[in-house]
Amino acid sequence: MKTINLFLTLLIVGCVTFLNAQKGAEEIITESSEPAEDRYVDDIVSKRLVVENTVLPYEPIREADIAWQKKIWRVLDTREKMNLPFRYPEKPLFNVFREMIENGDITVFEDEKFTTALTPEEVEKSLNRVDTSVIFDYDTYEEKVQVVKSEISWEDINRFRVKEIWFFDEESSRLRVRILGIAPERDVYDDETQEFKYSLPLFWIYYPEARNLLSKHRIFNENNDMAPMTWAALFESRFFSSVIYKSSNVLDLRVKDMFDASKENSNIDILLESKKIKAELFNFEHDFWTY
Repeated sequence: MKTINLFLTLLIVGCVTFLNAQKGAEEIITESSEPAEDRYVDDIVSKRLVVENTVLPYEPIREADIAWQKKIWRVLDTREKMNLPFRYPEKPLFNVFREMIENGDITVFEDEKFTTALTPEEVEKSLNRVDTSVIFDYDTYEEKVQVVKSEISWEDINRFRVKEIWFFDEESSRLRVRILGIAPERDVYDDETQEFKYSLPLFWIYYPEARNLLSKHRIFNENNDMAPMTWAALFESRFFSSVIYKSSNVLDLRVKDMFDASKENSNIDILLESKKIKAELFNFEHDFWTY
């Protein structure tokens, strides 16, 4: 009798399990299924981890614990292979900045010391370009000046400037770095000859203020689409290539201002001086210790 009861129990459990499996299989959406309207996702799942990400606040540091510090200015070229994520067409960094500015999430500054904030009109002017051209009107036989206003595209931004502070923390006994500001740089050309004249920053963004927002924007990871970095992680993990163009000095000179531009090998001297400053930063922490 017990054997019969056990057999019936197993039979019932097996039938229930089979029915549940059939029901679950019917609920699976296959490639040929008609998904719901809110399921049109260009992925396996809708990725929300990065969007909902919250960056950890900076560790508090006492002024008395800073034994040494030095300000460094870098320029990174987005056309270099390591910096290609800055030109990712889906969401380049310049478009991220534009979105934050238009939403009023951050303050935009004119100078690298973050003392002069730009007005909305000045911000609008910095994000747009005004071109003038002379056209001939065949009806009046007169030449007219046509003014065309267009947005500055991320493709026009080939470089970014980064201002940072390197400091030695006595509490942790290590050399650390914090980014202060980032500025997109635009090239300026001669109106007549179209020759390159100079480059200038459009505006400066205070990085500590934009840090949390930058942690919510993904960047392309060529090794794994499921494990993207964020802009905050990229900057703080130093995952970019750059050249030092200035370090704090008594005359507040850029590296290229220290050399004669008319000299034949001046560009090589500038690059070597930049690498020298980089090597000094790298060796600074090691010089604190003796073995």
